[in-house]
Amino acid sequence: MAELGRYNTLKVTDIAPHGVYLDDDDQDPILLPTKQVPEGTKIGDELTVFIYLDSEDRWIATLQKPKAQVGQVAYLTVVDVNQIGAFLDWGMVKDLLVPFAEQKQKLEVGQSYLVYVTLDNTGRLIGSTRLNRFLKDDINSPWGESNAPFEQGDRVSLIISHRTELGYKAVINHEFWGVLHNDDIRKATRPGHKVDGYIKRIRDDKRIDLSLEPLGYEKTQSLRKRILKKLHDSNGSLPLNDYSPADLIELHLGVSKRAFKMAIGSLFKDRHIVIEENGIRLSSDDERHAPSRAHKPKPSTGNSSATNTATDSVVEKPTSTEVAQRPRKHYNARPKTGRTLSLKPKSKSS
Repeated sequence: MAELGRYNTLKVTDIAPHGVYLDDDDQDPILLPTKQVPEGTKIGDELTVFIYLDSEDRWIATLQKPKAQVGQVAYLTVVDVNQIGAFLDWGMVKDLLVPFAEQKQKLEVGQSYLVYVTLDNTGRLIGSTRLNRFLKDDINSPWGESNAPFEQGDRVSLIISHRTELGYKAVINHEFWGVLHNDDIRKATRPGHKVDGYIKRIRDDKRIDLSLEPLGYEKTQSLRKRILKKLHDSNGSLPLNDYSPADLIELHLGVSKRAFKMAIGSLFKDRHIVIEENGIRLSSDDERHAPSRAHKPKPSTGNSSATNTATDSVVEKPTSTEVAQRPRKHYNARPKTGRTLSLKPKSKSS
């Protein structure tokens, strides 16, 4: 059964001068106009098409791809406003109507808005900016604890909605609201932006906090790859290390200093990089296969003799025999005088 406002895979049942007809078990065949028919199409072929309504409200198929299907959200631009509502460009020949009753605020020509695509009570395709009618604020029902749709760390699809005091609200998988907090935003973000995100936390009230970076191990692995790519693109070195300012790290990589230190520590341990006083660099083949690793350097204190470098040798621990043979230090015991301190005042002679 074909669904209006969605993609459907249907079989070609007839070929006519004005197009091909696609089979739908529950109603009349659906026309795919000639200009949309792929070359070489024949009866019995299956085509994946989008079904919408033509100007006479008849079902019609197209190979065009709308910016959203029924049940999805998209950031759309208003191209016209008349007495029945606003018309938005959603990538189709026929614009999407947002009736006045479905407008949370008055829509203006040339402005873009987040719109939910749905069907009205007559079966027509429309849009709505009253998103709270369609999106859930929490994951309380109807799944219950054991069948919740998300877990911490899950990768999800996000569409950025609007700014708040906490950060940005975002639409998760076209179905839920979530919040990107200011502290978790380290890259350019704007309303309408489509990005991959991650479930950072499901709060006690069952609302969702989001992250633009993967969590835990996956975050480190992802950042490791980015650092290595940046090193290769920068002739093998970067002016960043453990002691670089947090804002400089964020400028170069868009991550926190803590995440950066974890990533380069992991790369250093695996011998992919060398950490030097002024930054990091890719390891040479000899360094990668060396039997021991060097200590990470500390920033210079101004005394060249005290400055550690990445080539300093590892200091070996003394053996128990060497410790036993070391001369013992003796300390003189404090001599006992027999005197004691007293707070009692001396008596005066008469």
